[in-house]
Amino acid sequence: MSKIRIGIVGYGNIGRGVEQAIKRNEDMELAAVFTRRDPASVKVATEGAKVVHMDDMLSMKGDVDVMVLCGGSATDLPVMGPELAANFNTIDSFDTHAKIPEYFANVDKAAKEGNNISIISVGWDPGMFSLNRLYAESILVQGSTYTFWGKGVSQGHSDAIRRIPGVKNAIQYTVPVDEAVDQVRSGSEPKLTTRDKHTRECYVVAQEGANKAEIENAIKTMPNYFDEYNTTVHFISEEELKRDHSKMPHGGFVIRTGETGEEGNKHVIEYSLKLDSNPEFTASVLIAYARAAYRLNQKGENGARSVFDIAPALLSMKTPEQLRKEIL
Repeated sequence: MSKIRIGIVGYGNIGRGVEQAIKRNEDMELAAVFTRRDPASVKVATEGAKVVHMDDMLSMKGDVDVMVLCGGSATDLPVMGPELAANFNTIDSFDTHAKIPEYFANVDKAAKEGNNISIISVGWDPGMFSLNRLYAESILVQGSTYTFWGKGVSQGHSDAIRRIPGVKNAIQYTVPVDEAVDQVRSGSEPKLTTRDKHTRECYVVAQEGANKAEIENAIKTMPNYFDEYNTTVHFISEEELKRDHSKMPHGGFVIRTGETGEEGNKHVIEYSLKLDSNPEFTASVLIAYARAAYRLNQKGENGARSVFDIAPALLSMKTPEQLRKEIL
C-alpha cells in the first residue's frame, strides 16, 4: 500500500512538529519541506526528504498528496491558503476566529477550481475544542458553554511584551482562575467577565538600565492584551528564562452545563487538554486531518471543509471494521 506523501510548508515550531508526527504515522511519509530560506541552509530530521524553496512549490505537483500549511494566520495563510488550495490538497491551522467565514469562502473557491480538498482551522482551538463545543451544545440544547485556556504560553501575548521598549525577552502564561472553573463545574451557569475567567503571568528579562516600573505599567495597561485581566509581572534573568520557561506547554477546558427533562436535571460535559508541547500536539491534529483530506480527494470530492464536516473514521489509520470492533 502506497503511503500518503506529505509536504510541509514552513519549517518553524509547527512544521518541525509535523515532521515528527509523520514519523509516528506508518501510512505517511515526508515528501518535501518548503521554505522561504535558502534550501541549502535548512537541515531537516528526515533522511531523503527534499527541501524546496516556496517559489518552486509547483514543481512538486503530483509528488505531494497533501500540503500541511504551517504559516501564521495574520499574514501568511490568508494569501497562501487560497493559492495552494488551487494546486494541492491542503490542511492549515488558521485561527483568527472572526475571519474564518471569509477565509473559508476564499479557500473553498480555489479548492473547487483546482479539484482539491482543503480542511481549514485544524488544531485544538479552533479544532478539537470546536468539535466538543458542537457536540455538547447539540446534546444539552438548554445550557451554557465555557472555554478556558491554559495554563499555557501565549505566543502572541509574549511577542507583544517583547516589543515594549526596555524588554530584552519575555514569556507570558494564560492561567484559568480556579474559582471560576469550580463555579462552572457546579452547574450554576455563572455570568463571568474576561477578568473573572483568566489571569496573565508575565516573566520578563529587562535590558540593563531599563525602568522596570515603566515596563510593568506598559504591560498591565496594554489594550486588547492585558488591560482587561489581572496581570502579574515577574522580572527574571535571561538564564532563568531559558532554564524554566523554554518549553511551550498549553491546554485548557471546554465545559458545557445544562438541564434536561421537566424536573431540570443538571448535567456537565467537560473536555480538557494538558499539553507539554502546543506545537507538537497541534501538528498531530493536522496530520490526522491530512489523512482525511487525502481520502476525501481520492473519492473525488473537492472544496473547503472544517472539522465539523469530517467524519471521525476518516482520521484513523484503522479500518471501519477495526473501529467498530475495538473502539465502538
